[in-house]
Amino acid sequence: MMRALDHLEEWLITFLMGAATMIIFVAVMHRYASGLSIPGVQDWLLGLNFGWAQELCIIMFVWMAKFGAAYGVRTGIHVGVDVLINRLEKTSRGKFIVFGLLAGATFTGIVGTLGATFVWENGAHYAVFSFFGLNTGDLPEGPTTPDLEWPTWIVYSAVPFGSYLMCFRFLQVTASFLRTGELPHHDHGHVEGIEEERPLTAPGNEDKIFRMDDDLHPRETDGEERK
Repeated sequence: MMRALDHLEEWLITFLMGAATMIIFVAVMHRYASGLSIPGVQDWLLGLNFGWAQELCIIMFVWMAKFGAAYGVRTGIHVGVDVLINRLEKTSRGKFIVFGLLAGATFTGIVGTLGATFVWENGAHYAVFSFFGLNTGDLPEGPTTPDLEWPTWIVYSAVPFGSYLMCFRFLQVTASFLRTGELPHHDHGHVEGIEEERPLTAPGNEDKIFRMDDDLHPRETDGEERK
């Protein structure tokens, strides 16, 4: 179950990022190509409407940012100032870490609740009642976006969904820390798909010595010292 949620989170972020990038690229290419005086082609390009592209990309990036924040909590990507925390004793350090994680869970839970209330009153209430054939009464239908004309409550749903997921991730990391004493850590210098070089002291690197003009860069010597 948790693995499925992790994969869904990653796939959603990847899709939103890739799709938004592609839409922006196509929209920009369309804008420049429409200015070229090519008989037939220019008229066809001018007939295409990409006025919705910017609005859609903004929406996609907002959703990506909210779910990306939850992903950051789970993987330890978020940058934190922990100089003072790391100088504390182990027991005190653990207490402060738990307090910080629970504070993050509390804050994101409050934001999620406020966001859910706003979404419900901004048109979701009307949409749910209409879907089930209930009497909507004086419930407001809610505004729509300017270009896509989507109900804004759908767009704003990123706030409660993303915040509640982030709150869950904070609680998940807290439980893991209480059980193992370790926090998720992400190496910001590591790039997936690139094999890290072994240090000079690693086995197999004995034939690398510092012998260039500046005596700083290692080079292969094939077992023989070159002068």
